[in-house]
Amino acid sequence: MKVLHISTECYPAAKAGGMGDVVGALPKYLPEHGVDSSVIIPKYANAWIKKQQWKKIHKDVLQLGTEKIPFSIESLSSEDLGFPLYVISIPGKFDRPQIYLAENGEAFPDEIQRNLSFQIGILTWLQSNPSSFDLIHCHDHMTGLMPFMMQHCHAFQALKNIASFFTIHNGQYRGAFDWKHKNLLPDFPDEAANLLDWDHHIHSLAAAFKSSWRINTVSPSYMQELQNDFDNLTSLAQSEKKKSIGILNGIDTRVWDPTTDPMIKHPLKKSIKVFKNKNKQSLAKEYQFKTKAPLVSFIGRFAYEKGADLLAPTYDTYLTEYPNLHLFILGSGDKKIEKQILDLAKKWPNNVTSVIAYNEALAHQIYAASDYVIMPSRFEPCGLNQLYAMRYASIPIARTTGGLIDTVPDIGDAGNGINFWQANEQDIVYSLGRAFDYYQNKEAFENQRIKISKLDYSWNNSAGRYAKEYLKSIKQNT
Repeated sequence: MKVLHISTECYPAAKAGGMGDVVGALPKYLPEHGVDSSVIIPKYANAWIKKQQWKKIHKDVLQLGTEKIPFSIESLSSEDLGFPLYVISIPGKFDRPQIYLAENGEAFPDEIQRNLSFQIGILTWLQSNPSSFDLIHCHDHMTGLMPFMMQHCHAFQALKNIASFFTIHNGQYRGAFDWKHKNLLPDFPDEAANLLDWDHHIHSLAAAFKSSWRINTVSPSYMQELQNDFDNLTSLAQSEKKKSIGILNGIDTRVWDPTTDPMIKHPLKKSIKVFKNKNKQSLAKEYQFKTKAPLVSFIGRFAYEKGADLLAPTYDTYLTEYPNLHLFILGSGDKKIEKQILDLAKKWPNNVTSVIAYNEALAHQIYAASDYVIMPSRFEPCGLNQLYAMRYASIPIARTTGGLIDTVPDIGDAGNGINFWQANEQDIVYSLGRAFDYYQNKEAFENQRIKISKLDYSWNNSAGRYAKEYLKSIKQNT
Protein backbone atom coordinates (compact mmCIF):
# COMPACT_ATOMS: atom_id res chain seq x y z
CA MET A 1 0.00 0.00 0.00
CA LYS A 2 1.04 3.55 -0.72
CA VAL A 3 -0.33 6.08 1.77
CA LEU A 4 -0.09 9.86 1.78
CA HIS A 5 -0.43 11.62 5.13
CA ILE A 6 -1.86 15.13 4.76
CA SER A 7 -1.29 17.38 7.74
CA THR A 8 -0.47 20.93 8.77
CA GLU A 9 2.22 19.63 11.15
CA CYS A 10 5.07 17.13 10.99
CA TYR A 11 7.98 17.03 13.43
CA PRO A 12 10.69 18.30 13.00
CA ALA A 13 9.52 20.42 10.04
CA ALA A 14 6.60 22.09 11.83
CA LYS A 15 5.07 21.31 15.21
CA ALA A 16 2.53 23.03 17.44
CA GLY A 17 1.35 20.01 19.43
CA GLY A 18 0.99 16.26 19.58
CA MET A 19 -0.24 15.93 16.00
CA GLY A 20 3.19 17.03 14.79
CA ASP A 21 4.83 14.27 16.79
CA VAL A 22 2.41 11.66 15.46
CA VAL A 23 2.74 12.62 11.79
CA GLY A 24 6.52 12.79 12.17
CA ALA A 25 6.75 9.31 13.71
CA LEU A 26 4.01 6.98 12.43
CA PRO A 27 5.29 6.94 8.80
CA LYS A 28 8.68 5.65 10.01
CA TYR A 29 7.10 2.51 11.43
CA LEU A 30 4.54 1.68 8.73
CA PRO A 31 7.00 0.13 6.21
CA GLU A 32 7.55 -2.74 8.67
CA HIS A 33 3.85 -3.51 8.15
CA GLY A 34 3.77 -3.32 4.36
CA VAL A 35 2.86 0.35 4.00
CA ASP A 36 4.94 2.94 2.13
CA SER A 37 4.12 6.28 3.72
CA SER A 38 4.75 9.84 2.58
CA VAL A 39 3.78 13.13 4.22
CA ILE A 40 2.80 16.50 2.78
CA ILE A 41 2.49 19.75 4.76
CA PRO A 42 2.39 23.45 3.84
CA LYS A 43 5.70 25.15 3.06
CA TYR A 44 5.99 27.54 5.99
CA ALA A 45 8.71 30.17 6.23
CA ASN A 46 10.11 28.73 9.45
CA ALA A 47 13.75 28.09 10.31
CA TRP A 48 13.74 24.31 9.74
CA ILE A 49 12.09 24.46 6.33
CA LYS A 50 14.33 27.33 5.17
CA LYS A 51 17.40 25.33 6.12
CA GLN A 52 16.56 22.32 3.95
CA GLN A 53 17.17 21.59 0.29
CA TRP A 54 13.97 21.14 -1.72
CA LYS A 55 13.36 19.78 -5.21
CA LYS A 56 10.39 21.12 -7.19
CA ILE A 57 8.45 18.16 -8.64
CA HIS A 58 5.17 19.73 -9.76
CA LYS A 59 3.86 23.17 -10.76
CA ASP A 60 0.21 23.99 -11.23
CA VAL A 61 -2.59 26.44 -10.57
CA LEU A 62 -5.37 25.89 -8.05
CA GLN A 63 -8.82 27.41 -8.29
CA LEU A 64 -10.08 29.16 -5.14
CA GLY A 65 -13.44 30.60 -6.13
CA THR A 66 -12.67 33.00 -8.97
CA GLU A 67 -9.02 33.30 -7.96
CA LYS A 68 -6.35 31.28 -9.72
CA ILE A 69 -3.37 30.69 -7.45
CA PRO A 70 -0.03 29.27 -8.67
CA PHE A 71 1.49 26.61 -6.41
CA SER A 72 4.23 24.02 -6.47
CA ILE A 73 4.93 20.67 -4.82
CA GLU A 74 8.47 20.18 -3.54
CA SER A 75 10.18 17.14 -2.07
CA LEU A 76 12.81 17.10 0.65
CA SER A 77 16.20 16.17 -0.78
CA SER A 78 17.44 14.60 2.46
CA GLU A 79 16.34 11.08 3.41
CA ASP A 80 17.16 11.58 7.10
CA LEU A 81 13.53 11.63 8.26
CA GLY A 82 12.97 8.02 7.27
CA PHE A 83 10.06 8.79 4.91
CA PRO A 84 9.46 11.08 1.90
CA LEU A 85 8.37 14.57 2.96
CA TYR A 86 6.65 16.94 0.53
CA VAL A 87 5.61 20.55 0.97
CA ILE A 88 3.06 22.52 -0.98
CA SER A 89 4.27 26.05 -1.65
CA ILE A 90 1.42 28.56 -1.95
CA PRO A 91 2.93 32.06 -2.01
CA GLY A 92 0.99 34.58 0.04
CA LYS A 93 -0.82 31.90 2.05
CA PHE A 94 1.70 29.81 4.02
CA ASP A 95 5.05 31.57 3.62
CA ARG A 96 4.87 32.80 7.22
CA PRO A 97 6.97 31.70 10.22
CA GLN A 98 3.95 30.66 12.29
CA ILE A 99 1.72 27.64 11.75
CA TYR A 100 -1.68 28.80 13.05
CA LEU A 101 -1.43 32.15 14.82
CA ALA A 102 0.12 35.50 13.93
CA GLU A 103 2.86 37.00 16.10
CA ASN A 104 0.22 38.85 18.15
CA GLY A 105 -1.35 35.52 19.09
CA GLU A 106 -4.47 36.11 16.99
CA ALA A 107 -5.74 33.84 14.21
CA PHE A 108 -4.82 34.82 10.67
CA PRO A 109 -7.67 36.78 9.05
CA ASP A 110 -7.42 34.66 5.88
CA GLU A 111 -7.58 31.33 7.72
CA ILE A 112 -10.47 30.00 5.63
CA GLN A 113 -8.70 30.80 2.37
CA ARG A 114 -5.44 29.32 3.64
CA ASN A 115 -6.97 26.00 4.65
CA LEU A 116 -9.01 25.68 1.47
CA SER A 117 -6.06 26.51 -0.78
CA PHE A 118 -3.99 23.87 1.05
CA GLN A 119 -6.60 21.16 0.52
CA ILE A 120 -7.55 22.13 -3.02
CA GLY A 121 -3.91 22.48 -4.07
CA ILE A 122 -3.01 18.97 -2.88
CA LEU A 123 -6.05 17.46 -4.60
CA THR A 124 -5.17 19.33 -7.79
CA TRP A 125 -1.71 17.74 -7.64
CA LEU A 126 -3.11 14.26 -6.94
CA GLN A 127 -5.61 14.65 -9.78
CA SER A 128 -2.67 14.91 -12.19
CA ASN A 129 -1.57 11.38 -11.24
CA PRO A 130 -4.42 9.64 -9.40
CA SER A 131 -2.67 6.27 -9.18
CA SER A 132 0.16 7.64 -6.99
CA PHE A 133 -1.47 6.59 -3.70
CA ASP A 134 -3.90 3.89 -2.59
CA LEU A 135 -5.14 5.83 0.43
CA ILE A 136 -4.94 9.36 1.76
CA HIS A 137 -4.71 9.75 5.51
CA CYS A 138 -6.09 13.14 6.59
CA HIS A 139 -5.27 14.64 9.97
CA ASP A 140 -7.71 16.91 11.87
CA HIS A 141 -10.18 19.46 10.55
CA MET A 142 -7.59 21.35 8.48
CA THR A 143 -7.87 18.47 5.99
CA GLY A 144 -11.48 17.56 6.78
CA LEU A 145 -13.03 18.68 3.49
CA MET A 146 -10.74 16.55 1.32
CA PRO A 147 -12.71 13.27 1.58
CA PHE A 148 -15.85 15.17 0.53
CA MET A 149 -14.12 16.92 -2.37
CA MET A 150 -12.65 13.63 -3.62
CA GLN A 151 -16.10 12.07 -3.67
CA HIS A 152 -18.28 14.89 -4.90
CA CYS A 153 -16.40 17.78 -6.53
CA HIS A 154 -16.44 17.56 -10.32
CA ALA A 155 -12.84 18.70 -10.56
CA PHE A 156 -11.55 15.70 -8.62
CA GLN A 157 -13.57 12.77 -9.95
CA ALA A 158 -10.39 10.86 -10.84
CA LEU A 159 -9.79 10.56 -7.07
CA LYS A 160 -13.23 9.14 -6.26
CA ASN A 161 -12.05 5.57 -5.72
CA ILE A 162 -9.04 6.42 -3.56
CA ALA A 163 -9.70 5.43 0.07
CA SER A 164 -9.83 8.21 2.66
CA PHE A 165 -8.86 7.73 6.31
CA PHE A 166 -9.39 10.52 8.82
CA THR A 167 -7.75 10.90 12.25
CA ILE A 168 -9.18 13.16 14.94
CA HIS A 169 -6.31 14.39 17.09
CA ASN A 170 -8.41 17.03 18.84
CA GLY A 171 -12.14 17.25 18.28
CA GLN A 172 -12.44 20.63 19.97
CA TYR A 173 -11.15 22.31 16.80
CA ARG A 174 -13.72 21.89 14.04
CA GLY A 175 -13.10 24.22 11.10
CA ALA A 176 -16.66 25.52 10.72
CA PHE A 177 -17.34 28.56 8.56
CA ASP A 178 -20.27 30.42 7.02
CA TRP A 179 -22.05 29.17 3.92
CA LYS A 180 -21.34 32.52 2.26
CA HIS A 181 -17.88 31.07 1.49
CA LYS A 182 -19.36 28.19 -0.54
CA ASN A 183 -18.10 29.83 -3.74
CA LEU A 184 -14.52 29.12 -2.64
CA LEU A 185 -15.11 25.37 -2.99
CA PRO A 186 -14.92 23.54 -6.32
CA ASP A 187 -18.33 22.83 -7.88
CA PHE A 188 -20.34 19.92 -6.51
CA PRO A 189 -23.94 18.68 -6.97
CA ASP A 190 -26.49 20.53 -4.87
CA GLU A 191 -27.75 17.27 -3.35
CA ALA A 192 -24.30 16.70 -1.79
CA ALA A 193 -24.44 19.93 0.22
CA ASN A 194 -25.94 18.16 3.24
CA LEU A 195 -22.65 16.27 3.66
CA LEU A 196 -20.91 19.59 4.32
CA ASP A 197 -23.55 21.08 6.59
CA TRP A 198 -23.74 20.95 10.36
CA ASP A 199 -25.30 23.56 12.60
CA HIS A 200 -26.04 25.65 9.47
CA HIS A 201 -22.34 26.00 8.65
CA ILE A 202 -19.88 24.38 6.30
CA HIS A 203 -18.34 22.16 8.94
CA SER A 204 -14.98 20.57 8.18
CA LEU A 205 -15.01 18.04 11.02
CA ALA A 206 -18.62 17.00 10.41
CA ALA A 207 -17.91 16.64 6.69
CA ALA A 208 -14.98 14.37 7.52
CA PHE A 209 -17.22 12.20 9.70
CA LYS A 210 -19.76 11.87 6.91
CA SER A 211 -17.46 11.44 3.91
CA SER A 212 -14.36 9.59 5.11
CA TRP A 213 -14.17 5.86 4.50
CA ARG A 214 -12.72 5.27 7.97
CA ILE A 215 -12.38 7.47 11.07
CA ASN A 216 -10.19 7.07 14.12
CA THR A 217 -9.29 8.89 17.28
CA VAL A 218 -5.88 8.68 18.92
CA SER A 219 -7.05 6.51 21.81
CA PRO A 220 -9.95 4.08 22.38
CA SER A 221 -11.30 6.00 25.37
CA TYR A 222 -11.39 9.28 23.45
CA MET A 223 -13.57 7.69 20.77
CA GLN A 224 -15.95 6.49 23.49
CA GLU A 225 -16.03 9.98 24.97
CA LEU A 226 -16.95 11.52 21.60
CA GLN A 227 -19.73 9.02 21.08
CA ASN A 228 -21.10 9.63 24.58
CA ASP A 229 -20.68 13.41 24.87
CA PHE A 230 -19.43 15.48 21.93
CA ASP A 231 -21.85 18.38 22.54
CA ASN A 232 -23.67 19.17 19.27
CA LEU A 233 -21.72 16.49 17.35
CA THR A 234 -22.66 13.58 19.64
CA SER A 235 -25.42 12.29 17.38
CA LEU A 236 -23.10 12.43 14.37
CA ALA A 237 -20.35 10.52 16.18
CA GLN A 238 -22.93 7.89 17.16
CA SER A 239 -24.37 7.62 13.64
CA GLU A 240 -20.90 6.97 12.17
CA LYS A 241 -19.99 4.44 14.85
CA LYS A 242 -19.63 1.51 12.44
CA LYS A 243 -16.68 3.09 10.64
CA SER A 244 -15.07 4.60 13.76
CA ILE A 245 -12.26 3.16 15.88
CA GLY A 246 -9.73 4.27 18.47
CA ILE A 247 -6.04 3.55 17.97
CA LEU A 248 -3.69 4.55 20.77
CA ASN A 249 -0.83 6.82 19.77
CA GLY A 250 2.70 5.59 20.22
CA ILE A 251 5.97 7.40 20.71
CA ASP A 252 9.02 7.43 18.50
CA THR A 253 11.42 5.37 20.59
CA ARG A 254 14.23 6.26 18.20
CA VAL A 255 13.93 9.88 19.29
CA TRP A 256 12.79 9.22 22.86
CA ASP A 257 15.52 6.82 23.96
CA PRO A 258 17.07 7.55 27.36
CA THR A 259 20.14 5.46 26.47
CA THR A 260 21.07 7.57 23.44
CA ASP A 261 19.20 10.88 23.83
CA PRO A 262 21.65 13.69 22.93
CA MET A 263 19.42 16.28 24.66
CA ILE A 264 19.93 14.95 28.18
CA LYS A 265 23.01 15.40 30.35
CA HIS A 266 23.32 11.80 31.56
CA PRO A 267 22.04 8.98 29.30
CA LEU A 268 20.78 5.80 30.93
CA LYS A 269 23.41 3.10 31.36
CA LYS A 270 22.31 0.38 33.77
CA SER A 271 20.74 1.87 36.87
CA ILE A 272 17.47 3.80 36.66
CA LYS A 273 18.19 5.26 40.08
CA VAL A 274 21.59 6.60 39.04
CA PHE A 275 20.16 7.89 35.75
CA LYS A 276 17.38 9.79 37.52
CA ASN A 277 19.55 11.17 40.31
CA LYS A 278 22.27 12.48 38.00
CA ASN A 279 19.81 14.22 35.69
CA LYS A 280 17.92 15.70 38.61
CA GLN A 281 21.14 17.06 40.05
CA SER A 282 22.11 18.58 36.69
CA LEU A 283 18.74 20.30 36.28
CA ALA A 284 18.86 21.52 39.89
CA LYS A 285 22.34 22.93 39.43
CA GLU A 286 21.32 24.81 36.27
CA TYR A 287 18.13 26.24 37.79
CA GLN A 288 19.36 26.52 41.37
CA PHE A 289 17.01 24.39 43.41
CA LYS A 290 17.58 21.66 45.99
CA THR A 291 17.14 18.00 45.10
CA LYS A 292 15.92 16.60 48.40
CA ALA A 293 12.20 17.16 47.70
CA PRO A 294 10.27 15.19 45.07
CA LEU A 295 10.39 16.98 41.70
CA VAL A 296 6.96 17.35 40.05
CA SER A 297 6.98 18.84 36.54
CA PHE A 298 4.48 20.22 34.09
CA ILE A 299 5.46 20.40 30.41
CA GLY A 300 3.10 21.74 27.78
CA ARG A 301 0.89 24.44 26.38
CA PHE A 302 -0.74 26.89 28.77
CA ALA A 303 -4.27 26.18 27.62
CA TYR A 304 -7.61 25.56 29.29
CA GLU A 305 -7.88 22.04 27.84
CA LYS A 306 -4.54 21.13 29.45
CA GLY A 307 -5.70 22.38 32.85
CA ALA A 308 -2.78 24.81 32.92
CA ASP A 309 -4.94 27.48 34.54
CA LEU A 310 -5.24 25.20 37.58
CA LEU A 311 -1.50 25.03 38.23
CA ALA A 312 -0.92 28.36 39.99
CA PRO A 313 -3.91 28.33 42.38
CA THR A 314 -3.52 24.61 43.15
CA TYR A 315 0.22 24.77 43.76
CA ASP A 316 -0.25 27.85 45.94
CA THR A 317 -2.87 26.04 48.03
CA TYR A 318 -0.69 22.95 48.37
CA LEU A 319 2.54 24.77 49.21
CA THR A 320 0.80 26.95 51.80
CA GLU A 321 0.02 23.78 53.74
CA TYR A 322 2.82 21.45 52.61
CA PRO A 323 5.98 23.12 51.24
CA ASN A 324 7.55 19.69 50.62
CA LEU A 325 7.69 19.50 46.80
CA HIS A 326 9.68 21.22 44.10
CA LEU A 327 7.58 22.15 41.09
CA PHE A 328 9.06 22.76 37.65
CA ILE A 329 6.85 24.35 34.98
CA LEU A 330 7.86 24.56 31.30
CA GLY A 331 5.41 25.97 28.82
CA SER A 332 3.85 28.94 27.08
CA GLY A 333 0.57 30.04 25.62
CA ASP A 334 -2.24 31.94 27.32
CA LYS A 335 -0.71 35.21 28.54
CA LYS A 336 -2.87 35.32 31.65
CA ILE A 337 -1.67 31.86 32.66
CA GLU A 338 1.93 32.83 31.91
CA LYS A 339 1.61 35.74 34.35
CA GLN A 340 0.04 33.49 37.01
CA ILE A 341 2.96 31.06 36.71
CA LEU A 342 5.55 33.82 36.94
CA ASP A 343 3.81 35.28 40.00
CA LEU A 344 3.72 31.83 41.60
CA ALA A 345 7.45 31.38 41.08
CA LYS A 346 8.11 34.77 42.68
CA LYS A 347 5.97 33.89 45.70
CA TRP A 348 7.60 30.45 46.16
CA PRO A 349 11.20 30.85 44.93
CA ASN A 350 12.39 27.83 46.91
CA ASN A 351 9.64 25.53 45.62
CA VAL A 352 8.78 26.62 42.09
CA THR A 353 10.88 26.96 38.93
CA SER A 354 9.20 28.35 35.82
CA VAL A 355 10.45 28.62 32.24
CA ILE A 356 8.03 30.38 29.90
CA ALA A 357 9.04 28.93 26.54
CA TYR A 358 8.74 26.08 24.09
CA ASN A 359 12.04 24.25 24.47
CA GLU A 360 12.32 20.71 23.12
CA ALA A 361 15.78 20.03 24.56
CA LEU A 362 14.84 21.27 28.03
CA ALA A 363 11.69 19.12 27.91
CA HIS A 364 13.83 16.01 27.37
CA GLN A 365 16.03 16.95 30.31
CA ILE A 366 13.01 17.56 32.56
CA TYR A 367 11.57 14.14 31.72
CA ALA A 368 14.92 12.58 32.61
CA ALA A 369 15.15 14.54 35.87
CA SER A 370 11.60 14.46 37.24
CA ASP A 371 10.16 12.17 39.84
CA TYR A 372 6.64 12.93 38.61
CA VAL A 373 5.05 14.58 35.57
CA ILE A 374 1.61 16.07 36.15
CA MET A 375 -1.16 16.26 33.53
CA PRO A 376 -4.28 18.01 34.92
CA SER A 377 -6.01 17.88 31.52
CA ARG A 378 -9.69 18.68 31.18
CA PHE A 379 -9.63 16.53 28.07
CA GLU A 380 -6.76 14.64 26.46
CA PRO A 381 -7.41 12.78 23.19
CA CYS A 382 -4.34 10.63 23.80
CA GLY A 383 -1.55 12.51 25.48
CA LEU A 384 2.09 11.90 24.74
CA ASN A 385 3.66 13.52 27.78
CA GLN A 386 2.71 10.63 30.03
CA LEU A 387 4.31 8.21 27.53
CA TYR A 388 7.52 10.25 27.36
CA ALA A 389 7.51 10.49 31.15
CA MET A 390 7.24 6.74 31.66
CA ARG A 391 9.88 6.07 29.02
CA TYR A 392 12.22 8.24 31.14
CA ALA A 393 11.05 6.66 34.43
CA SER A 394 8.98 9.63 35.64
CA ILE A 395 5.69 8.63 37.25
CA PRO A 396 2.60 10.35 35.76
CA ILE A 397 0.05 12.18 37.89
CA ALA A 398 -2.88 12.25 35.49
CA ARG A 399 -6.54 13.07 35.35
CA THR A 400 -8.73 10.22 34.12
CA THR A 401 -9.75 11.43 30.68
CA GLY A 402 -9.21 10.25 27.09
CA GLY A 403 -5.95 8.48 26.43
CA LEU A 404 -4.82 9.01 30.02
CA ILE A 405 -7.43 6.42 31.03
CA ASP A 406 -5.86 3.93 28.60
CA THR A 407 -2.25 4.51 29.63
CA VAL A 408 -2.19 5.54 33.31
CA PRO A 409 -4.16 3.14 35.50
CA ASP A 410 -3.69 3.99 39.17
CA ILE A 411 -0.84 2.56 41.25
CA GLY A 412 -3.43 1.51 43.79
CA ASP A 413 -4.58 -1.04 41.20
CA ALA A 414 -1.01 -2.06 40.30
CA GLY A 415 -1.08 0.53 37.52
CA ASN A 416 1.38 3.08 36.16
CA GLY A 417 0.72 6.34 37.99
CA ILE A 418 -1.47 8.45 40.23
CA ASN A 419 -5.01 9.22 39.04
CA PHE A 420 -7.45 11.95 39.97
CA TRP A 421 -11.01 12.20 38.69
CA GLN A 422 -11.88 15.88 38.57
CA ALA A 423 -9.91 18.79 37.12
CA ASN A 424 -10.13 20.88 40.26
CA GLU A 425 -7.89 22.10 43.09
CA GLN A 426 -9.15 19.60 45.66
CA ASP A 427 -8.40 16.51 43.57
CA ILE A 428 -5.00 17.78 42.42
CA VAL A 429 -3.93 18.76 45.94
CA TYR A 430 -4.90 15.30 47.17
CA SER A 431 -2.91 13.68 44.34
CA LEU A 432 0.17 15.76 45.13
CA GLY A 433 -0.09 14.53 48.70
CA ARG A 434 -0.29 10.94 47.45
CA ALA A 435 2.78 11.57 45.30
CA PHE A 436 4.77 12.85 48.28
CA ASP A 437 3.74 9.89 50.46
CA TYR A 438 4.58 7.38 47.71
CA TYR A 439 8.00 8.98 47.26
CA GLN A 440 8.76 8.22 50.91
CA ASN A 441 8.37 4.49 50.29
CA LYS A 442 11.73 4.21 48.57
CA GLU A 443 11.54 0.54 47.60
CA ALA A 444 8.07 0.78 46.02
CA PHE A 445 8.98 4.08 44.36
CA GLU A 446 12.16 2.71 42.76
CA ASN A 447 10.44 -0.48 41.63
CA GLN A 448 7.67 1.58 40.03
CA ARG A 449 10.18 3.68 38.10
CA ILE A 450 11.85 0.53 36.76
CA LYS A 451 8.49 -0.98 35.83
CA ILE A 452 7.15 1.97 33.83
CA SER A 453 10.45 2.52 32.01
CA LYS A 454 10.07 -0.97 30.50
CA LEU A 455 6.53 -0.49 29.17
CA ASP A 456 6.23 -0.67 25.38
CA TYR A 457 4.34 2.30 24.00
CA SER A 458 6.35 2.39 20.77
CA TRP A 459 4.76 3.17 17.44
CA ASN A 460 5.41 -0.33 16.20
CA ASN A 461 2.31 -1.75 17.88
CA SER A 462 0.04 1.08 16.74
CA ALA A 463 1.50 1.12 13.21
CA GLY A 464 0.46 -2.50 12.78
CA ARG A 465 -3.10 -1.58 13.74
CA TYR A 466 -3.15 1.31 11.26
CA ALA A 467 -1.90 -0.97 8.48
CA LYS A 468 -4.73 -3.43 9.14
CA GLU A 469 -7.32 -0.67 9.17
CA TYR A 470 -5.94 0.83 5.94
CA LEU A 471 -6.30 -2.53 4.23
CA LYS A 472 -9.77 -3.05 5.67
CA SER A 473 -10.82 0.38 4.45
CA ILE A 474 -9.60 -0.29 0.92
CA LYS A 475 -11.18 -3.75 0.71
CA GLN A 476 -14.51 -2.69 2.14
CA ASN A 477 -14.93 0.09 -0.40
CA THR A 478 -13.74 -1.50 -3.64
